[in-house]
Amino acid sequence: MKFIAEIDVMPLKALLDPQGRAVTSVLKNMGMPEFENVRIGKHVTLEVESDTEANAKVKVEEACKKLLANPIMESFNYSIKGN
Repeated sequence: MKFIAEIDVMPLKALLDPQGRAVTSVLKNMGMPEFENVRIGKHVTLEVESDTEANAKVKVEEACKKLLANPIMESFNYSIKGN
């Protein structure tokens, strides 16, 4: 069975986010001062073949920890749905 995983990887809150800071600054310069503390991350969508949703979650968790997110600088969360 195929499952679709939607994964969000974000910089840890304790770390500086230079891209987010730059976007915050540009928004303010464009006359939109109501935006603050912008954080820029990445979104990954993938299909995973697995016999159960529980096994798909294990595989996605492993992919995130080993490749998609750097645990020193990033956190991740994901959701899985059947296809």
